[in-house]
Amino acid sequence: MNALYTNKYGKKIRGVNLGGWLVLEKWMTPSVFEGLQAVDETTYCVELGAKAEQALKQHWNTFITRDDFAWIANTGLNAVRIPVGHWIFGAAYPYHRSYGDITHPFVQGGIDILDRAFDWAEEFGLHIVLDLHAAPGCQNGFDNGGIKDVCEWHTQEDYLAHSLNVLERLAERYHKRPALHAIEVLNEPRWDIETDLLKRYTTEGYQRIRKYCQPDQVAVVFHDGFRSFREYTGFLSRPEFDNVVFDIHRYQCFDRKDIDSNIYTHIEKSVVEWKHEADEIITELKQWTYVGEWSLGLDLKVVSLWAEGPFNHALQEMDDFQMSVAYRGYAAAQLATYEKYLGWFFWSYKTETTPAWCFRDCVTRGWLPSQFK
Repeated sequence: MNALYTNKYGKKIRGVNLGGWLVLEKWMTPSVFEGLQAVDETTYCVELGAKAEQALKQHWNTFITRDDFAWIANTGLNAVRIPVGHWIFGAAYPYHRSYGDITHPFVQGGIDILDRAFDWAEEFGLHIVLDLHAAPGCQNGFDNGGIKDVCEWHTQEDYLAHSLNVLERLAERYHKRPALHAIEVLNEPRWDIETDLLKRYTTEGYQRIRKYCQPDQVAVVFHDGFRSFREYTGFLSRPEFDNVVFDIHRYQCFDRKDIDSNIYTHIEKSVVEWKHEADEIITELKQWTYVGEWSLGLDLKVVSLWAEGPFNHALQEMDDFQMSVAYRGYAAAQLATYEKYLGWFFWSYKTETTPAWCFRDCVTRGWLPSQFK
C-alpha cells in the first residue's frame, strides 16, 4: 500500500467537499439548469428525459477533473468528501411519485465517474469519504437530498432498505481501494425524524459497511441529524463498535439570528460559542468528530434560491478591502475551532457564482490560507 495510506485509523483530516458534481444543486451550478424549471436532480432528470444523459455526462466530465484533484493535493489538503445519490449504481432504486411516468429517471454512469475519482485520489495521495447525500424519498426536503420539499425517506421500508443496500455495495466495490477512508451512512437527515430510527438505521449501516471494510482501514460516519450531540451519548461506542466518526455541519446563514448578525458576531460565535461546543463534544461524547461541512457563506439568498427575505447581509456597506479582511477573519476563527476536531471539510470545492462557498476562489482571493500543511 502507498505509504500515504498507512496508519489511516484516527488520521487527522483536512479536506473539501466535491459538491454539485454527482448530486446536483441548482445554486452551485446554475448553468446546468439554464432554461429549465427544475430545482433538483430529480426534476432535472424528469424534465429533460432522454436529453438528460448527454447534458449530465458533460457536466460530470468537466466540472471536476484530474487537474482539480492535483490542485487540491497541492494545497496540502489530504481528503475529499464526495456526495453521491442513491441512484449511483443505476436503475435499481424504488419508485417515487415525483418521477411521474418515468420509472427510473436518473442518468446512469455516475459509478464510472466515481471509479475515476478513486484513480485520481490515489494518484495524488488523497483520502476519500463517500457520503450518501441523497436517499430515496429524500431524507430532509432539501434540494441536496434529491427532491426539494419532500421528506419521506423514513416512511417506507423499501427506502430504508435501498439506502442500506447502497452502503453495502459501496463498501464491497471500494474496500480494496487505498483511498477509501470512510463511508457516511446518510447526509443531513431532518431534525424531526426520530432519533431511535436514525440510530437503528446507522447501526445497520455500520454492520453492512463492516462486511467488507475493517475498522483499521475505513471509518463509518454519521451525521447529527440537526440535534444535540448528547442524544448520541454512548451510541456506537467501543469496544463493540470501532472507528466511528460523528459528523456536524456548521453554517451561519440559515438561522434568523445569524442572518441579522454583523461580521463581529459571526467571528465571536465561531471562536467562542463553537469552541465551547467542541470542548463539550470532545469531553462528553468521546467520539471522533468531523465538521463535514462549513463555508465562508453569510448570505442566505445565494444558497437557497427559494428563501424569502429580508436578507441582512453581514458584509453590507463594506469596501473591497474591508470585505476581504472580514472573510479572512471569519475563516481564521472557524479554522481555529475546527482544528480541535479530528477533521473538517469545506463546502465546497467549486461553485459557479458564489465565491464564499468556493474553496478554490477563497484560496485564490486570500480569504483562506494557500497551504494547509
